[in-house]
Amino acid sequence: MKEQMYSVAIYLRLSRDDEDIDGTSKSESNSISSQRELVRSYVREHDDMELFDIYVDDGYSGTNFDRPEFKRMMADIEAGNVNCVIVKDLSRLGRDYIEAGRLIQKTFPAFHVRFIAVTDSFDSQTADHNTKSLVLPVKNFINDSYCRDISQKVRSQKKMKRLQGKYIGAFAVYGYKKSEDDKYKLSIDDYAADVVRKIFAWRLEGISMPAIAQRLNGLGILSPLEYKRARGDNISTSFRTGTAAKWSPVAVKRILTNEMYTGVMVQGKYEKVSYKSKKEVIKPKEEWDRVKGTHEAIISAEDFETVQKLLPIQAKVDSKTGCAPLFSGFLFCGDCKAPMVRRINRYKEEVNVYYICSTRNNGEGCTRHSIHEGELRSVVFQIVQTYVAVFLDVCSQLEHIQKMEVDFAEVARFDKELERLTKEQEKYLELRAGLYQDLKSGLITEADFKNFRAIYEKQYEEAKTALQRQKEMIKQLFRNGVASGVRLEKLKNVMKLTELNRDTLVSFVSRVEVYEDKRVYVEFKSEEEFQKMLMIQDYVESKARGGDEV
Repeated sequence: MKEQMYSVAIYLRLSRDDEDIDGTSKSESNSISSQRELVRSYVREHDDMELFDIYVDDGYSGTNFDRPEFKRMMADIEAGNVNCVIVKDLSRLGRDYIEAGRLIQKTFPAFHVRFIAVTDSFDSQTADHNTKSLVLPVKNFINDSYCRDISQKVRSQKKMKRLQGKYIGAFAVYGYKKSEDDKYKLSIDDYAADVVRKIFAWRLEGISMPAIAQRLNGLGILSPLEYKRARGDNISTSFRTGTAAKWSPVAVKRILTNEMYTGVMVQGKYEKVSYKSKKEVIKPKEEWDRVKGTHEAIISAEDFETVQKLLPIQAKVDSKTGCAPLFSGFLFCGDCKAPMVRRINRYKEEVNVYYICSTRNNGEGCTRHSIHEGELRSVVFQIVQTYVAVFLDVCSQLEHIQKMEVDFAEVARFDKELERLTKEQEKYLELRAGLYQDLKSGLITEADFKNFRAIYEKQYEEAKTALQRQKEMIKQLFRNGVASGVRLEKLKNVMKLTELNRDTLVSFVSRVEVYEDKRVYVEFKSEEEFQKMLMIQDYVESKARGGDEV
């Protein structure tokens, strides 16, 4: 009887699953060359085998079978060109317990394909029932478990690096580059950082994101993707086209919302749905890994926060200046709190600009709250200058106070806000303590007890956090004074101005509210800090009146 000849497909696979956790290669036993030599030697030793082709998936995970060479091999099997598949071991075929078992026990037999795993001593032609039904599933399960364990260890190590403030991305964020001394650190890329500063400055001026993108393209500035390619970074994307990628509103927004530019390392935004899948989902913001002060900031935290508030507002840009109106994003109705809208009234050669409540403008109630732009500009400018003058005066006094031996604990006792928050904490502790007695006496049910306890604990923690923040603010004022030299310089420059400008508004004001009687309320960014400075000043003055030395 003529001996059956086998047309053999040698399948080889290697992936990052076959590296140690630190990224170094394992022993050479799993390398493609070692696999090839071992399996070819096996084929040469068997006279009934003839090599048809070798299929190599180098760099592909064993957790799924979406691999080009594996698919090519299966096509050859279906075409009848191959009737024997040989691998070094079971894990080379795949590490998915269910899919690997289905292939070996269902698919290959259906096509009359003999399967051999050399080092696992498995041959589907000679394996008995016990080997196929018990040993094989156990080995496949072990391979699957190994892959899951490796995935968990890799995730754990990456998490640890992120929490240490190490940058583990493949490419540096636009505006930065990887440090030459330490690949886990970011350093400023001067050219790109300057572009980032321009983008933030333009948004603070009120320029919309589409207009910023248009301006960048007009200036011939390379988009982040093209800039990385120009530097020689090996970028691959499914969106690659024949033309160079341009700046878009989406690209501009991506930069404007990236907290990394404030010196905060933000990583771990995405996670895989499974170790067997490449699909990723975005995690809730509170679960992102954030570490402050890991790299030099390009944008101040203050400017970043201001931009986040301005992002939802897309005002009409003046065709002459290319900028949004002065009060864009800052002006609100004092009663319904809706944004005010700008209206231009032209009569003959006279142009009048005024603001009205948007709720009223839409015919949904409220009143007009109409105010002329010139009048509003003048009133807000006076308020800002008055505030800044007082602020500067208190700043100079604070510098004097810093040279004295002022007891922080005594100042903290003098602070009414700290006193209020301390009493609030104590109140919630008492309320929480009384709940058990109310439960025992039957005044409340078990469900009420749990609900009220959760509410009081939440309110207690909120008061505790607020108290800590207030104390930290006072300590910062004692340690560092009011602010950096740059901010003090900005404060002094305001007093030299003759009219309000956008930069001053953005730097010091959070919002402006207009009431029906034309009263104007201005909310300043440093309101809490200012109140703390006044409190310290009052403390010093009270001590002086009492005749005590400070």
